Amino acid sequence: MLYRWAAKPLLFRMDPEKAHHLTIAGLSAAAAVPGMLPLMHALYGVQERPELRVELWGCEFPNPVGLAAGLDKNAVAVPGLAAIGFGFLEVGTVTPRPQPGNAKPRLYRLPEDGALINRMGFNNDGAAAMKHELGRLKRRPVPVCVNIGKNKDTPSERAAEDYRACIRELYDEADWFAVNISSPNTPGLRSLQHGDELRLLLAAVRDQIGQEANRRGMPEKAVVLKIAPDLTDGELEQLAETALQSGISGMIAANTTLDRGGLTHANAGEAGGLSGRPLAKRSLEVLRRLYRTTGGRIPLIGSGGIFDADDAYERIRAGASLVEIYTAMIYEGPELLRRLNDGLAARLRADGFARIGEAVGSGNR
Repeated sequence: MLYRWAAKPLLFRMDPEKAHHLTIAGLSAAAAVPGMLPLMHALYGVQERPELRVELWGCEFPNPVGLAAGLDKNAVAVPGLAAIGFGFLEVGTVTPRPQPGNAKPRLYRLPEDGALINRMGFNNDGAAAMKHELGRLKRRPVPVCVNIGKNKDTPSERAAEDYRACIRELYDEADWFAVNISSPNTPGLRSLQHGDELRLLLAAVRDQIGQEANRRGMPEKAVVLKIAPDLTDGELEQLAETALQSGISGMIAANTTLDRGGLTHANAGEAGGLSGRPLAKRSLEVLRRLYRTTGGRIPLIGSGGIFDADDAYERIRAGASLVEIYTAMIYEGPELLRRLNDGLAARLRADGFARIGEAVGSGNR
């Protein structure tokens, strides 16, 4: 209630990107104030429940609800975000070299539609800066996924070099990696989702992961693929088969969409990727298609349009081992995390599941 009646009205009177930066700066600063993180946890934190714990890719997740990439682009607010109840964090997208992103304005709210449109363009401080931020943490309170991409001025035929560079720079700091080839805001990026380009890119990523693991004498870290919701069903099936053949660890379904069907707000015509409620139906369809195509052989993360516990549980029953939110946080605030986890626990009990892993994919059986 505090967010809805106090913080949200203030933030929504501000330019969306300024409000974004203010929020991240506040969460980052909180970690330096003695006693602030425990206070934030007391106000917003999520009760740990054994039935909601997830073990995946060598990581232990206190709950299955994570933050999607795009909010904490430079990994400066990890302790603060963990304190309010996220079970994991996807930080980035990070590129090898710093870049300013696209021209402003580039972020738009669509309140009547429960949506956002962004054309940020991978604005970030670069891989070395993220390495510094994550490296100075005394401990990682929750698993951290590093979402990696290519610089805007890197030709598509050399994209693999950028993904390799991010992995080399951040291997010790990431718990696992997400390969972003599905943002609509970097020219040529989505072409990497198809055919030989996808096979070659995934081969390069897997090779670099193997090299880094061998240097350290440790098991390989997981790498997942973040895909667009705008692919046809046939393209999704081909992508899934290529991902399986490559030895990829999992997939995130899905990134933002270019579709504008059904929107009512005046900002609907803005260019960029759409996130939020309008994406819910298609992202669920994509998740179901991927689960059926892969036969549940690799874990999936459900993302896009999740606003309540019914949405989250539907994704889990459709095949997601974890779920992510972003736009819902902007509209609902940090109280949403507690509601999602309380609701998931209640739905597990109602369906007779002792732990969340038993519910994964149950809607497809």
